[in-house]
Order: sequence, then C-alpha cells, then structure tokens
Amino acid sequence: MSSDLPGSTLLDLCRKQKITLVTAESCTGGLICASLTDIPGSSDIVWGGFVTYANAAKIRALSVSESLIAKKGAVSREVAEAMVTGALAMSDAGLAVAVSGIAGPGGGSPDKPVGTVWIAVSLKNGKMYSELFQFSGSRSQIRWSTVENALRICKKIILNDSSLDSEQS
Repeated sequence: MSSDLPGSTLLDLCRKQKITLVTAESCTGGLICASLTDIPGSSDIVWGGFVTYANAAKIRALSVSESLIAKKGAVSREVAEAMVTGALAMSDAGLAVAVSGIAGPGGGSPDKPVGTVWIAVSLKNGKMYSELFQFSGSRSQIRWSTVENALRICKKIILNDSSLDSEQS
C-alpha cells in the first residue's frame, strides 16, 4: 500500500515487520503523527501520539523526570530519550519516535540556538538511536525538517535491526 506521501515507506516497513508506531512530539506539535495518518490505511500501524509541548505535559503524560528537565533542559538528548521511553511504556507500540527542539523564531540561546532539535527513536526491544540537528529556516521549515528526519531515522532503525526478523512486537 505504497504512496508518494512522506511516511508511506515507513508504514510499509512497519507493516512488514508487524510493529506499530507511537509518537511523542514537542516542537512539531503532532505533525509527525499527522503526516503518517494522512496516509490511507495507516490505522493498522499508528498506535497514536503524545503532543507534549509543555514541560508539564512531558512529565505527566510520558513520565519524564522533572529534575531531568531542570538539569538538562527540555531540548536535550536525555529528555528526548526519556520521551521515547515514556511513549513506549504508555502504549502498545513496538516503535516510538520523540522530538524536542526550538522551532523559533524566538526561544533560542547561545547554547541551543533556534533550529536545535533532538530526535530519538526506539524499538520496544531496547534498541535506541538519538541525533542532534541544527536546522535553519523559518519555524515551518524547521518543523517540517524535523518531521522528515524523524521518519528517516525510524526507517533506519527498522532496517538496521536484524532482531526484527525473528521478533514481533
């Protein structure tokens, strides 16, 4: 059931491996989940999503530690990984993607300028990958660059996980 829409290849991979997907989104505000659910037939793969824009939402919905956010900041590897872990724990999905970043135009700092985004992806079997990005452009461009890269990383982690050939989530 392939399509030209972003995410169709990812859905096909998930379908082939019999895994469902959950999102935990901050700076994208649900765009990753929306881009997947724009594809007809996605309901058999997309478990759902958490839009945790505020720190309080990350803490309550995904069990991200308040002290971790205070120590590392919401836009950090540690928080993105905690978000992805929380999304897996709070769902029946076998694959989770989480994003936290600064889409701008304000909100940046010298340490974390506008365009700083962490993307974390994890399989239920514990295989996790996270990556820091420095995107440029408008708020919309930064958000859509985040979506495109999140989908790419999801595909990458599935394709590089040989345990999926014998494991079903």
